[in-house]
Amino acid sequence: MKIVIVGAGKIGYYLAKRLYRGKHIVSIVEKDKSTCEEIAKELEVLVINGDGCDPAILEEAGVKHADVVAAVTGEDEDNIIICQLAKELFHTRRTVGRVNNPDDERVFAELGIDVPVDATMIIGKIIEEEVSFSDFVNLMSFKRGKLAIVRVDLPAESPVVHKKIKDIELPKDAVLVSIVRGEEVILPKGNTVLEAGDDIIAMAMVGNEAQLINMLVGKM
Repeated sequence: MKIVIVGAGKIGYYLAKRLYRGKHIVSIVEKDKSTCEEIAKELEVLVINGDGCDPAILEEAGVKHADVVAAVTGEDEDNIIICQLAKELFHTRRTVGRVNNPDDERVFAELGIDVPVDATMIIGKIIEEEVSFSDFVNLMSFKRGKLAIVRVDLPAESPVVHKKIKDIELPKDAVLVSIVRGEEVILPKGNTVLEAGDDIIAMAMVGNEAQLINMLVGKM
């Protein structure tokens, strides 16, 4: 994929490094000149020194041909503008926006940013899950808040344990994305058998989470 990353702080830098190693075509936009110089020395990617809120800078970074634009600056206002420019002006297929202030997540979704990533919310929910020993956590919502990615830990008493996925009736508009079993990540198929202790990553329509937990865990 061709990916434009705007913002080369720690998140942007490590994101670019990972995607570059994954053989993706990556370009970076960063305001700070010295940061650009350091990244250019280490990674063989296109690095543009400039403001990602400037359409000319985004165009120079190759946004016209990008499959994804990831706005991960430390300013929510900038990330919103960058994603909107990518969508409305350059017709980018997917936009990812870093949410620095959790109160802004709804704004991101309402403005059409495909994947608003609120790290504070994700980490907070995982912490709450571990503290309360809950077996269900909503990790992320996207597509204007209509879809949610959720994680469900299957207890031994789950009604779906030892069943094949093809024999399980999932809630409407819900799908199993992956199964984490120990150190193994399994892509679910019809004949895949669920086991106690599996970490299920699923996608569901927002509002259907209660049905999903009831089906997988056997309680509301």
